Amino acid sequence: MSNYQYPYLTPRQTRDGEPTAWQQELANAIEGVFSKGARELDEVVAGLNASRVRPPSGGAWTEENFTALMRELGA
Repeated sequence: MSNYQYPYLTPRQTRDGEPTAWQQELANAIEGVFSKGARELDEVVAGLNASRVRPPSGGAWTEENFTALMRELGA
């Protein structure tokens, strides 16, 4: 008998492939930012800027490029 898993509890249910190394680093950085107490977008962006993960275009994270990337990645 297999264990039924609720679909909404499967964190990878929407992805269509394995994450790239950069996407995995970004996910780890975001998780780290949240674990330090960030809850608002500006706090997440500030936390990412304090990390070593940069946006695909380089430079600094902004609320605009972060939300655009999350939209692109389907998050």
